[in-house]
Amino acid sequence: MPGATVQLLQGGQQVATAQTDARGTAALAAPSPGDYQVKLDVTSLPSAAKGLEPRSDTIATTVQEGLGRTVAFRLSEPGSEQAASGVSSSQVLQRVATGLRFGLVIALGAIGLSLIFGTTGLTNFAHSELITLGALTTYLYQAVAGLPFLLAAALGLVSSAVFGYVNDRVLWQPLRRRGTGLIAMMIVSIGLSLFLRYAYLYLFGGGVRTFPGYAGQAGVQVLPGVLLRPLDLWTMGLSVVVLVAVALALVKTRLGKATRAVADNPALASASGIDVDKVIRTVWIAGSALAGLSGVVLGLQQGISFQMGFQILLLVFAAVTLGGLGTAFGAVLGSLVVGLFVEISTLVIPTELQNLGALVILILILLVRPQGILGRAQRIG
Repeated sequence: MPGATVQLLQGGQQVATAQTDARGTAALAAPSPGDYQVKLDVTSLPSAAKGLEPRSDTIATTVQEGLGRTVAFRLSEPGSEQAASGVSSSQVLQRVATGLRFGLVIALGAIGLSLIFGTTGLTNFAHSELITLGALTTYLYQAVAGLPFLLAAALGLVSSAVFGYVNDRVLWQPLRRRGTGLIAMMIVSIGLSLFLRYAYLYLFGGGVRTFPGYAGQAGVQVLPGVLLRPLDLWTMGLSVVVLVAVALALVKTRLGKATRAVADNPALASASGIDVDKVIRTVWIAGSALAGLSGVVLGLQQGISFQMGFQILLLVFAAVTLGGLGTAFGAVLGSLVVGLFVEISTLVIPTELQNLGALVILILILLVRPQGILGRAQRIG
């Protein structure tokens, strides 16, 4: 809703105020880190919002140094027909749609992480920075170099793939050849993640940016009660096409079969004549490109920041674990489950706790099926 007045309060005193723009957003500058309250002036809502009211007109939040913070006021009709839980069917349908959209983004990042784990056994915490890299490089190619978005996105994916190749060739392949343990390699990945994340912060700053020309699209009704932007529909379609292409490549091509063989038993695959190092290198290239695409799609939906990959890393790990460690198809299925649960859970719990719901369902499913949804049970003792 445009034209609504939003106030920033601290200790009951107003420190900033602004009006929402055509996209329904307003930027408020906090003078210092600390606890704040964001208040919506309900009387300032435009005539288009007649009969609607927010669940709460004041939202408490905490602002940290150098980091942006987003709060959302959700307007609804207090007299609309609702279920016994207080949730209408249109709200559920809208959350299912946004959950599928978010789940596809997670799937693009999770499938690369799962393939890398399956072929190398590495739990790569730096995978989140590969997601961020795709969005940042695409932004640079478009906003700084002035290239068209599609060309900028293609170059951003190439940059991610090249970085994945260099990453494996310079760091992970030498560590594998020296027989470095998986725990030690995981610690290295955590250090690499921290280094890259704060390198992004130093080079690009802590603000949130958007791709030029792709902000403020109005939603269109795709189903009764379901609104999605044309951009969302295009990115969801692209994600489905890419995931199907990866699935077909894994099942139908020689390289895909070799990848599954290496993931199943590297020693036996090597004895059968498969070049294990080449397969792993290809997996790093493809997995990094998919992570970069995930970052581009996420940037189109939520904006670009230095820690955007880190913010969804927990959900990516949850999706991979839920679907079954090392299984690409399980990663996709787990991502859809996580995306849906994260979005639908916001109907009954605060938005700030939405990631908690994903972890709860992860724990519950693993208690019943420890190997994950599509994972195979193995003897460990």
